[in-house]
Amino acid sequence: MDKKDIKAYIKDTSTPVKFIKGVGEARAKQLAKIGINTVMDLFEYFPRDYIHRKIEPAIFELNPGDSIAMTTMISWVNEKSTKNGKYMLNVGVSDGHSTLICTWFNYPKDYSQKFKPGNLLWVSGTLSEYNGQLQLMHPEIEFVNEEEESDFWKKREYLPVYPLTGNLTQKFFRRIIYNAFEEYVDKIEENLPEFVLAKYGFLPRKIALQKMHFSLHPEELDEIHKRFVYEEFFYSQLLWARHKHYHMEEIKGIRFENKRQLTAQLYHKLPFKLTNAQIRVINEIFADMTSDKQMSRLLQGDVGSGKTIVTLFAMLLAVENGYQAALMAPTEILADQHYHNITRLLEGLPVKVALLKGGTYKGKEQTKTDIREGNADIIIGTHALIQREISFDKLGFVAIDEQHRFGVQQRAALARKHKHPDLLYLSATPIPRSLSLTVYGDLEVSIIDELPPNRIPVTTLIRSSQKIDLVYKEVAKELEKGRQVYIVCPLIEESDKVDLLDAQRMHHYISTKIFPQYSCILIHGKMSSKEKEDIMRRFKDGEIKILVSTTVIEVGLDIPNATVMIVEHAERFGLAQLHQLRGRVGRGGQQAYCYLIEHMPATNIARERLATLASTTDGFLIAEKDLELRGPGEIFGTEQSGLPHFKFANLFSDQPILKLARKDAFQIIAQDPELINPQNSLIKDIYFRQYAEKEKLILY
Repeated sequence: MDKKDIKAYIKDTSTPVKFIKGVGEARAKQLAKIGINTVMDLFEYFPRDYIHRKIEPAIFELNPGDSIAMTTMISWVNEKSTKNGKYMLNVGVSDGHSTLICTWFNYPKDYSQKFKPGNLLWVSGTLSEYNGQLQLMHPEIEFVNEEEESDFWKKREYLPVYPLTGNLTQKFFRRIIYNAFEEYVDKIEENLPEFVLAKYGFLPRKIALQKMHFSLHPEELDEIHKRFVYEEFFYSQLLWARHKHYHMEEIKGIRFENKRQLTAQLYHKLPFKLTNAQIRVINEIFADMTSDKQMSRLLQGDVGSGKTIVTLFAMLLAVENGYQAALMAPTEILADQHYHNITRLLEGLPVKVALLKGGTYKGKEQTKTDIREGNADIIIGTHALIQREISFDKLGFVAIDEQHRFGVQQRAALARKHKHPDLLYLSATPIPRSLSLTVYGDLEVSIIDELPPNRIPVTTLIRSSQKIDLVYKEVAKELEKGRQVYIVCPLIEESDKVDLLDAQRMHHYISTKIFPQYSCILIHGKMSSKEKEDIMRRFKDGEIKILVSTTVIEVGLDIPNATVMIVEHAERFGLAQLHQLRGRVGRGGQQAYCYLIEHMPATNIARERLATLASTTDGFLIAEKDLELRGPGEIFGTEQSGLPHFKFANLFSDQPILKLARKDAFQIIAQDPELINPQNSLIKDIYFRQYAEKEKLILY
């Protein structure tokens, strides 16, 4: 079958992009790197900006810090070399009245030849100021009046600008967009039913897609874009609505009885008083467990808020009803920590606690036998709990700690170990409230939003690297009191590519020059699990006083004696990550300190991140700010958490649309769960085409 026959055979929007006129195999590989594999992928790859050919900005009204995108005229071009041997290109651009300067260092050799005075140039970037002159450093540019522009685009007042990488050019991309629409526009199918289009005044999909690329009025595109946001949210919420309908309503769980036997004994022997938030959350969990539906609940709580004690009450409710309870942790160190804490809290109660880890060790076979024969009431372990040879006698409750660190299949494996145990997912990474509907659309959410009274907020201080000696003087005072210190670096070892402090050099410097009198050890992600766990145990035992590390210590270990966290190159870390690092200290009732060390001039966003962290210890406020500044991509691993990948939607700014889509989706499923109503036939077709496999993976 030749190329022509193949095109005729599969000519629809799922056609590989290589068959579009002007693409071919080589270009298709480049397009694949930006997620474009099919014709529809190309249609849905929207411009991030639009060039207006008309010169209309008033440069004199602009200020340093403004982000701009505008068309100007090239006035002059100047090349020179700097004192340190770098080549610098300055290009003056004007609106006819005022001028600003575009500057590049170490630019390609032929770059300066492309700038011709009198030609129109589109520039985009953030303005700075140098010697009283407005300046754009390394702006994004496009030559607006190039001769080789195709006839179609030459006539357009507005030109789309696409987010491209590598050797892909705007002219090439505009050409293939035009070719694709010319050939495949009639193959574009609608994916929202008429009643939804009418309800919100959405344009048909075919017209909306064309306008996103070819509009003569870019100001209308924000409104048009909303239909694409809605459709993404709508179908993802159908998934949660169907799951909630079938799983939460039809699958019966265990109806536990609140016997107040073991739970009451624990309550009366606790060496501390439960917070109001802990009591509220325990009541929410007990209400689920004493109903006949299977519990699926997410327990969110900031570092140190007391999630473990809440979980223990839930486990005891299962045990006093004759069932086993399991707690799965992502690392052996966390599993050990839970085992020792829970064993200590249950001392004197008739409850058998077992610990199951990976690998081979003495007593493991007996532990597996105890689990199988019901001689272990509470089982704490790592992923070893989900191995095929592990069977439970009567598993009634499962808690999964740091649940976002397990893949969906791993979480499912433990949940399926017995007949519909109640499920509690724990997260110490506060999830923005605005995300919970999307990431955990089928879960009830409990939030411990109050810290125990003995927790003193960590004092967070932003310091320049030039004042690090003053920081070390403060740290020395803590070490003299017998306290312990973390120092975190962004890299393991020195790199030629980036000028950042690495943990290896930092360890050598601290242990030989700054604090040679204290034991100082290096830990990083390239070490074996055994090496890391050995170091962390020695640190926990107080043998090691200073731990120099990468972010391998971000989550988990509880070292009450650690009172100082130093984060080098803090401007390079995400807000949620910094919050987790800070959460490693201040766990023992003493005043603790987190020093955020800036090495480079921070961007506005980095400065805002650090200022946010210094001003609050509320993990949920921090998570919301992190989402606002960075988007959800780095807050959760998409594959791990089940967070959908959205092409169009912004989970922070598009919350109003999410709420509409969620309400519509849940209403439709409540009335027609199988989507057999004729008016829902289009929804059914699109949904099962896109989400059939994802539905199978949902495990709660």
